[in-house]
Amino acid sequence: QYMSGFGNEHASEDPRCPGALPEGQNNPQVCPYGLYAEQLSGSAFTCPRATNKRSWLYRILPSVCHKPFKPLEEGHLTHDWDEIEPDPNQLRWKPFEIPKAPQNKMDFVSGLHTLCGAGEPRGRNGIAVHIFVCNTSMMDRCLYNSDGDFLIVPQQGKLLITTEFGKMLVEPNEICVIQQGMRFSVEVFGETRGYILEVYGAHFELPDLGPIGANGLANPRDFLVPVAWYEDRQVPGGYTVISKYQGKLFAAQQDYSPYNVVAWHGNYTPYKYHLEKFMVINAVAFDHADPSIFTVLTAKTTRAGVALADFVIFPPRWGVANNTFRPPYYHRNCMSEFMGLIKGHYEAKEEGFQPGGGSLHSMMTPHGPDADCFEKASKAKLEPERVADGTMAFMFESSLSLAVTKWGLQTSNRLDKNYYKCWEPLKSHFNPKFK
Repeated sequence: QYMSGFGNEHASEDPRCPGALPEGQNNPQVCPYGLYAEQLSGSAFTCPRATNKRSWLYRILPSVCHKPFKPLEEGHLTHDWDEIEPDPNQLRWKPFEIPKAPQNKMDFVSGLHTLCGAGEPRGRNGIAVHIFVCNTSMMDRCLYNSDGDFLIVPQQGKLLITTEFGKMLVEPNEICVIQQGMRFSVEVFGETRGYILEVYGAHFELPDLGPIGANGLANPRDFLVPVAWYEDRQVPGGYTVISKYQGKLFAAQQDYSPYNVVAWHGNYTPYKYHLEKFMVINAVAFDHADPSIFTVLTAKTTRAGVALADFVIFPPRWGVANNTFRPPYYHRNCMSEFMGLIKGHYEAKEEGFQPGGGSLHSMMTPHGPDADCFEKASKAKLEPERVADGTMAFMFESSLSLAVTKWGLQTSNRLDKNYYKCWEPLKSHFNPKFK
């Protein structure tokens, strides 16, 4: 069950404990049912009201009840962007391999691999792109990110995500956002893979619509927030709470489930969104519009119109432009573009770019349609046509110059070293006598 609305003030209580939310105040001397009040702040106390984010949680025990954190050596997370020399080439990865169970059991945390990024969490400015591959559920352990927000894009396999606010079922072609500090566990149902965009120092918001008007793109009412659900469960063997802190993992033990929140209210929550709900805006006369018209969520910088990171999708739509080369144009960009594919075939590169893989076109690195796409689109009869049916590609775009990790360039062994060859067949059509 869910409540709808992006950034709304929500209130929810588990129906097993009616009246668990205090009336008229946040922190009474004694809370209903003997609960503890705990505030989770997603912004500075003094932020303007429009950007102030916080929620009040009413729980059986406060989250402070745990043993000290100790370093946890697990996974392939990093924010060391200098571990290997930078690579300005066009980069493409084959689908990332999912380990086979039971020979190599791997849950969501142990299956996190950092692919690229920039900045660092201590300065509260930066992003990272991670790949997750897993085959088993998180058992008696949870994760929270002290560094920033996770935007999770499942590509294969559905995720049952338990949070302090309730449960969310997130399937391929849906996304979810777990904001900074929120504890969550991921249950999977077989071999599972996906992508994560992490942002430090900003929260995701809906892009401004400007001349588009009041409606369009991702509509606020289509974002879903879980309803309160709690478990009062003792874990004598120890429950592991994992913190991602300054780019590293730390683990602490406690003897109870962290999902003991009986009721909550506020505007700082996890949420999910189905990509099929996106209202596409496109060119209906001529030329290929910039991909910014497909922005679902943005994490802004202090410079107007310049994003720390945008989440952009390329959904099924109609192509009707006259006298126009309709696929994406050849391009050199002052932004960094990481692309992934959830399903189907991407229109500009129908071969080589596969679901579960990815590509990175770094700052000012040229890119565009492969030779086959160019020849086909240059000769195509221009009539209304469906574009990208059965397909969902996406882009993480950032104003930061992204460094690729050693795992991404070497250890993963998924880098397609022949990527550049897709442009080699392009030939000159120059005709100085053209009229």
